[in-house]
Amino acid sequence: MTSVKLERIIEKMKLENLTPELDISKIKVTQPDINRPALQLAGYFEHFEATRLQVVGFVEYSYIEGLPEARKKEIYTRLLSCEIPAIVFCRELKPDELFLKTAIEYKVPVLMTKKATSAFMAEIIRWMNVMLAPCISVHGVLVDVFGEGVLITGESGIGKSEAALELIKRGHRLVTDDAVEIRKVSDDTLVGSAPDITKHFIELRGIGIIDVKTLFGVSSVKDTQNIDLVIRLEDWDKEKEYDRLGLEEEYTEYLGNKVVCHNIPIRPGRNLAVICESAAINHRQKKMGYNAAQELYRRVQESLTRRRDEDEDE
Repeated sequence: MTSVKLERIIEKMKLENLTPELDISKIKVTQPDINRPALQLAGYFEHFEATRLQVVGFVEYSYIEGLPEARKKEIYTRLLSCEIPAIVFCRELKPDELFLKTAIEYKVPVLMTKKATSAFMAEIIRWMNVMLAPCISVHGVLVDVFGEGVLITGESGIGKSEAALELIKRGHRLVTDDAVEIRKVSDDTLVGSAPDITKHFIELRGIGIIDVKTLFGVSSVKDTQNIDLVIRLEDWDKEKEYDRLGLEEEYTEYLGNKVVCHNIPIRPGRNLAVICESAAINHRQKKMGYNAAQELYRRVQESLTRRRDEDEDE
């Protein structure tokens, strides 16, 4: 099961740990959703998702403040004994001593943030959805070309890394070379990133490993990128029929999501970087409502109709 360490959440969201005496190194969160324990503080624990991160806002905090001590102890004990991964207090609201004491007793970390409750919830849900999304690793190169995420695939040694290097020299940005981690963030969105160990590196046969960030600067790399287009490189086969118009889109599928795919035949003299740029711009143009192949088809049809009408007039 995919999970995120609580330590990483604290670091990413800049949370303050109010229970530093607890060991949080082994605590992991497996759910991208969060829960505001309003009903639980009122005593209703049916359908309570204890595996979620719990967030306390101003409303819950005000309710707690108005409870008598005996009731507080009862609710705190029942809530914190549910093996919750952590509780976050928003707006710099600090829990009382009894809450902290009970949390330490049941080994539940208590965290605090300056952010407003709604803003914090939106931010952490968005981030957790990405981190806990279904993930696969594929062999290829991912480059940001004019804002379009272009995934270049093909057999080993066909020239994917060389194409990526030329694109970088032309001002585009590398996301990852060789291994691409693809996460399904939604039914429409795939996000690609690099494994930490190979981030910003490219392997060039005959030269070895080069550090793109060091050689070309921070503007030449990017951590994540939506995958909008797949370019599959293959050896030129003169017996094979290749699409020369592009009237119908071809697709490939990752994690159940379809992505537009172009099969590009490779032979000496073809400039892969220019082809990738043209494919990215053309794809962007199609998303904006213009399809060059359909425009050509329309012109041909108009020409044929005009000739037919002229023949009939004669």
